[in-house]
Amino acid sequence: MTASSLERIAVLGLGKVGMLAAHLLADAGFDVVGIDQREIAGGPELGSIEIAGGVDVASDALDRHLADVDAVLSCLPYHLNTAVAERAHRAQIHYFDLTEDVPTTDRIRELAATSPRVMAPQCGLAPGFVGIVAAGQIATFDRCRSVRMRVGALPQHPTGLLAYAFNWSPEGVVNEYLNDCEVIEDGERKWVSPMEWHETIHVSGTRLEAFTTSGGLGTMCETYHGVVENLDYKTMRYPGHMDLMNFFFHELLMRERREDAGRILTNAKPPVDDDVVYVHVAAEGERDGRLGRAEFVRSYLPKVVGGIRSTAIAWTTASSVVAVIEMVRDGALPSSGFIKQEDVDLEAFLATTTGSHFLD
Repeated sequence: MTASSLERIAVLGLGKVGMLAAHLLADAGFDVVGIDQREIAGGPELGSIEIAGGVDVASDALDRHLADVDAVLSCLPYHLNTAVAERAHRAQIHYFDLTEDVPTTDRIRELAATSPRVMAPQCGLAPGFVGIVAAGQIATFDRCRSVRMRVGALPQHPTGLLAYAFNWSPEGVVNEYLNDCEVIEDGERKWVSPMEWHETIHVSGTRLEAFTTSGGLGTMCETYHGVVENLDYKTMRYPGHMDLMNFFFHELLMRERREDAGRILTNAKPPVDDDVVYVHVAAEGERDGRLGRAEFVRSYLPKVVGGIRSTAIAWTTASSVVAVIEMVRDGALPSSGFIKQEDVDLEAFLATTTGSHFLD
């Protein structure tokens, strides 16, 4: 394998996002092997994707598979990613993941300092695509006074007081609701509590609430400290959700039982097929001495991508990471070292085979 070679890639975790990412990678011209701890039957729906089932990702069996690829994409729960990144580092192959977990990203960054290949965590929707959009907006200003990034992955037809469905990892959602959030406020880089800074937002006539959650900014506070005066990320939900989740986690003390909390919430609000992803990214600043505002506001719905009808959260997440992998292969991004999402050029991202899905 040469320093820039990226032809054969392993996808770990063949859930909805992982399987879709495998198909998108195959459509983009990669040789793909899908790896899962379950035994997965082959069939015509898999196309050219090779399947390796019954693989324990914590065992040496994974090392044998990684020895035969140029890169690995982890679509596993966040707590498994550090071990996978360390195996990728030893194998000297490219590494990509979807994590929003800050300690996991910090460890991967340490590994990247001595890796001859790319190590790129946080390549999903948020962190990921929204950071790419925000970075593109910041670059258009001579002085940027604020960047506000908002994302909501929600059921189109909500029921009940929570008005929610767990179409994403319950472990990830619980983490986002309970871990502290990094922001830049009035030029100062700081940490604030989750599920606070409540605000009301309207997207295409739909009223939503937004509040602080962890991980969505990735490395942006470090990158833009001293450049952007105010920078924050919030999750969007239907009105009333934040107060109920604060009651659940804090008054009922479920914050002390994270695993149980995830099971209870998923049992109460299982995944739905008809979801929607709301994206609202807005920056304000000066151009040639005049104050202006840039906005990127979208509502993404389920659609067929990679030959699969996919939920909005699945295709936006999978498309984001696959587009970044395409850019590394094609030389639009470095072939080694740690890649931040804000290093990714938005126009180049949207010009990839997979990134173009965000234009539909």
